[in-house]
Amino acid sequence: MKNVLRHLRSLIAPAIMGFLLPISIVWSERQSSDRLWLNFPTGLNIAGFVISVIGLVLLILTVRMFIQIGKGTIMPWDPTRKLIIVGIYRHVRNPMILGVLLLQVGQAILFASSGIAWLAVGFFVVNTFYFTFSEEPGLEKRFGQEYIEYKRNVPRWIPRLKPWQPG
Repeated sequence: MKNVLRHLRSLIAPAIMGFLLPISIVWSERQSSDRLWLNFPTGLNIAGFVISVIGLVLLILTVRMFIQIGKGTIMPWDPTRKLIIVGIYRHVRNPMILGVLLLQVGQAILFASSGIAWLAVGFFVVNTFYFTFSEEPGLEKRFGQEYIEYKRNVPRWIPRLKPWQPG
């Protein structure tokens, strides 16, 4: 039970950034206008929905990998004990953050929300600074040469098409 609570607590940040803030923004935008809650489906709405689903699936898969492979959580105060360099992590270094970002971008398109679009921009900028100046130096200290080689071969945000093969 303690382990379940540990992992549930670690999901608070993605839930806030991926769902609670976007819902609050859309609700606020709709209160100040006469627009419908959901627009009728168009190609753009469908694209937004598909992008959101891809982001959500990516988020779920990476959280699962953190638990099963990394033996830790997604939060910096309870980090993984093992470097994860399998699956999607062979294509991109931060697939969980990319998943939340895609979820936000998809919601911005789906709901035609400039507020969520700005949230996505801010989320990207803050995470770029955080990973550059805090997360990655910490991972270099924890995992040493293994992480340095990984970082050298796998991009931070834009996935490589061919998976990286270590060694």
